[in-house]
Amino acid sequence: MSLEAYLAKFFEERGKAVIIGVGNPLRGDDGVGMKILEYLEDMDLPDVMLLNTETVPEAFTGKVSEYEPTHVLLVDAANFRGEPGDAKLINSAQIGGTAVSTHSLPLTIFITYIEKTLNVKVKLLGIQPKRIEFYTEMTPELEEASKKISEILIKILEKN
Repeated sequence: MSLEAYLAKFFEERGKAVIIGVGNPLRGDDGVGMKILEYLEDMDLPDVMLLNTETVPEAFTGKVSEYEPTHVLLVDAANFRGEPGDAKLINSAQIGGTAVSTHSLPLTIFITYIEKTLNVKVKLLGIQPKRIEFYTEMTPELEEASKKISEILIKILEKN
């Protein structure tokens, strides 16, 4: 299945959704989650809350809870040994106990908390980075991936 098909399946029967950009924009490709949110902010997506949490998504659990979503999608650079710009949906069991980015807590802790307390569907949209050194620019591969992924999300969220 394509990424678009996986995302469409994830967002089936969606009520309200939260899209969370995770990562550090000072570390090149690690800012891909925020870059995707920038594209989405220009759209008027119905029943979608966008949150730029940078490296501390756990600090936004109250905002997520108050919104009462049915679906939560975290968008972050993730090293799954793909080609730069490759993207895939990952559930908490596939992440394991390690941090996949530069945030202070492993994403599994945040995802498990949201899943258990809000009883919602939660996935990580991981995008393979090429370079995450401090004070570097986002690579062309990730710039292109962020545009494509944004277009897919807009298409799906506008009709669901």
